[in-house]
Amino acid sequence: MTTEPTEPTGSAAQPGSAAQPGAEAVQEESSALSWLREHSELGVCVLLFALGLLVLTDAFTMSVDIAQRGPVGPRTVPFVIGGLFLLISVLLAGDVLRGGRGEAEGGEDVDLDEPADWRTVLLLTGVFLGAAVLIGPLGFPIAGALLFWGSAYALGSRHHGRDPLIAAGISLATYFVFDNLLGVPLPGGPLMGVL
Repeated sequence: MTTEPTEPTGSAAQPGSAAQPGAEAVQEESSALSWLREHSELGVCVLLFALGLLVLTDAFTMSVDIAQRGPVGPRTVPFVIGGLFLLISVLLAGDVLRGGRGEAEGGEDVDLDEPADWRTVLLLTGVFLGAAVLIGPLGFPIAGALLFWGSAYALGSRHHGRDPLIAAGISLATYFVFDNLLGVPLPGGPLMGVL
């Protein structure tokens, strides 16, 4: 007795049955999720683009009539930063859509068994809080110099002759750029007449 192959019957076996569109929808959803996972860097692009728009919007709505002293004013840096955010987001999106991917990290140089360096964290916190308190009475040049020198000390630099001089130079340069070039007044403190 020979058995002939029988054709399966029922709605699941039919090519145009209602079960297949559901399976196709699940497969399409799965492929869409797979595509999003492969191009997850686009989320960073969207974030950078939104941040660029926010910075540019704030720069356009900034009132600078009093502080404007020349072609370079308080709006200049936000315009540059916002434009760079937009440019980087578009370039990164193009790279991701062309198939570019970030390299997987080979490994950290951090020993996870090593405890946290709370001394450095507390020193830096104290330096920042001290600078915030001292900027009013001492002015930015002195408080900034203490901030830069204290940060260098907290992070491990022990050049007691060189570090305060570099910190003072950075602080004075920062004060000059903000106060004179950008038109952002910073407190001068006792050095107000000298600077």
